[in-house]
Amino acid sequence: MTVDSSAGLYSLPVSQRPPTSLKQKLRAVAFFITFNLCCLTLNASQFVFLLPLRLLPFQWSRSLYEEGIQYTKGSFGCLLILMCQWFSPTSLKITFESEGKGAVSQDVVESVVMRDKEGKVVSLNLPPKFVFIGNHQVYADWWYAWCLLYYVGQGAHKHVYITLKKSLKWIPVVGWGMQFFDFIFLARSWASDRVQLATHLSALGKAAETQDNPLAFILYPEGTLVSPHTRPLSTKYAEKMGIADMTNVLLPRSTGLLYSLRSLAPRVRDLHLIDVTMVYPGIPPLGYGQDYYTLRSMFFDGVPPPVLYVHIRLFNVQDLPIGDISDKHTPSTLPNTNAVEVEIPESEKAEFDIWLRELWQEKDESMSRFFEIGRFSTKELPVFEIPLKLRNTREVFDAFGFSLPTVVGYLLGKEKTQ
Repeated sequence: MTVDSSAGLYSLPVSQRPPTSLKQKLRAVAFFITFNLCCLTLNASQFVFLLPLRLLPFQWSRSLYEEGIQYTKGSFGCLLILMCQWFSPTSLKITFESEGKGAVSQDVVESVVMRDKEGKVVSLNLPPKFVFIGNHQVYADWWYAWCLLYYVGQGAHKHVYITLKKSLKWIPVVGWGMQFFDFIFLARSWASDRVQLATHLSALGKAAETQDNPLAFILYPEGTLVSPHTRPLSTKYAEKMGIADMTNVLLPRSTGLLYSLRSLAPRVRDLHLIDVTMVYPGIPPLGYGQDYYTLRSMFFDGVPPPVLYVHIRLFNVQDLPIGDISDKHTPSTLPNTNAVEVEIPESEKAEFDIWLRELWQEKDESMSRFFEIGRFSTKELPVFEIPLKLRNTREVFDAFGFSLPTVVGYLLGKEKTQ
């Protein structure tokens, strides 16, 4: 499906675009019906086929339940790709740096990029267990992050975890589905949230390690979008702390990320941090993303970014200043997932805060460089492009959740033969 006559409108603020055409209105109706139908069938499948397994007092039923939830989470990831493919076509144009140490050669990039016989990129060979952070410009950032994870490793999009406002927990269908996905709901009060976050992540980390599953925890350190309301707050805070403010991003909050890394690192071997910088074409320097890209304008009106520029930096968490975790239990001896840390020494918090702020300063400078010369780095980096499309027709049925009964039947059969 192609973008109609609105194809060049992404560089105009949404408020200055012409009235929607009949074709765009029909597109909006089709998207609304398709997306909500898929969400409804996935959620209904969770209640009908999976919840009974969770209620049974057997280990095998719990295992089947968890595998089924992984399938539905992967199905939702497929749904996000499918909605781009049908209603808002775009592609990811990616550059890559390893371990945050600068440019890498074409040979190294090709070891990361997996291609099919036709030369098309089908997956990215990145570490399977990681915390994913990035700059936050528009509400679609999480959508495209999940789409990117569809191509990472052996199904990272099936093992995504996100922190959300607690108020979203009981939204019909969507909120219920997010509860099944075991997302982390926070009250936005750090006094109460820190124990909840550390405990939940400790359990997820231990489960990922013992079951040898991927782990993709998405976190946006800025905490909110860059907007006319948040920009002055970031500036005011910078002045209060006596530090430089950013130009294209907000000052990051280090507390949640530090607690997350310290909760996961003792329980997950070879944990990595993936830092992603995204730039949407059409947004001018110092412009606000939500003026140009909203979920409505992209999927209802059919005005997506023609390409999304993505710069990936990869870090091993062992190389980051997350403080002293040497006295923590190792994954093999951890007695229970409630053994979490609540207090972190102030000196260790300060060191990590400086590291993250410097990382964000580099991110800010790379975005300014991109606006000036069209690339993130001062050096020419190998670039590869991935159109957001499902790999095969079967995954279209997965996006609707139609394959879940078959998956549950297969898992039951496998369990009986063991």
